[in-house]
Amino acid sequence: MEALIYQYPWLDELLMGFIALSWKHIVMWGIGALLIYLAVNRDYEPALLLPIGFGAILANIPHSSAVSKIVGEEGFLWVLYQGGIANELFPVLIFIAIGAMCDFTPLISRPSVMLFAAAAQFGIFATAVGATFLGFSFEHAASIGIIGAADGPTTIYVASRFAKEMLGPLSVAAYSYMSLVPVIQPPVIRALTTEAERKMKMSYEDREPVSQTTKFLFPVMITLISGIVAPISVALIGSLMFGNILKESGVVENLSNAAQNELANLVTLLLGITIGGTMSAEKFLTVEVAMIMGLGAVAFVFDTAAGVLFAKFMNLFSSTKINPMIGACGISAFPMSGRVIAKMALKEDPTNFIIQHAIGVNVAGQVASVVAGGLVLALIPALAK
Repeated sequence: MEALIYQYPWLDELLMGFIALSWKHIVMWGIGALLIYLAVNRDYEPALLLPIGFGAILANIPHSSAVSKIVGEEGFLWVLYQGGIANELFPVLIFIAIGAMCDFTPLISRPSVMLFAAAAQFGIFATAVGATFLGFSFEHAASIGIIGAADGPTTIYVASRFAKEMLGPLSVAAYSYMSLVPVIQPPVIRALTTEAERKMKMSYEDREPVSQTTKFLFPVMITLISGIVAPISVALIGSLMFGNILKESGVVENLSNAAQNELANLVTLLLGITIGGTMSAEKFLTVEVAMIMGLGAVAFVFDTAAGVLFAKFMNLFSSTKINPMIGACGISAFPMSGRVIAKMALKEDPTNFIIQHAIGVNVAGQVASVVAGGLVLALIPALAK
């Protein structure tokens, strides 16, 4: 082939894609195709896994112009990475959209659910410690542990700060496990609870309705309190609460709708395909990535288990018994986790309706995962010194 190219130099440019093609590129095409299959045929997080899968294929075509870093000939995925991921813009915009979609009424009317949400973040820190013992740096270990929060934007935000070179696998792991909530959580819950506990009914007390003024002031107060405790978290919690205040103010309905629809759809599209563009074969097909995928699953299982066990612990002291399953809803996969746990309760006993309690804890998990991400951002630089 070299002799042929030497004789006909124009063949080099014509065949450079074939010449540079390796088995690693083909494996990555398979991984991209698998993500597209899961999105299209299994409906697993299709809005993200579809663009991530296609972005991975674009990034693994030899000499792909989509990811070119040559000055003056930068590929569009590289431009998007520099403009939206490297500077943490896309995750922040996604949080504005999520905030506009959230209704914090269940959390405001029953603040005690934050305890379950806090307990369900245990897996983040346990996995981070475990990853450190496996040889990962503090920064990388924290980025791996945050997968357990089941919060894709927080994972991307933390990874873009501490582990840019692992952004692709971390994002894929986070969104994969988020989509696998119905698969991962039920067996963990069944292993930790008895049939009697899963059939436990919870009462619905008559509570005062939450006023619109309270709903409006809630995002402001949360931003101030979180910002004072961990100023580095302001970008995360502030963007989430800004989206929510757009909704609760009642005077900018168009902006709120735009955040929930146009902004959410556009940034999700750009975020997904840009993340896929970071999944080059040389970065993805490594032992470290296999370890990240495994540790991400461990973090997710630990978070679920910690929430359930904490609810069982609360039952030792509380006169009003709690169905331990709702402790598992303290992750950020909203409202999927709440719905899965409510369905489990109905399956055990068709007259057991715990959906409102489960959703309340799930909403709190959304806030807790962002706060946990802020704590990681604040603690890791200090611990790494």
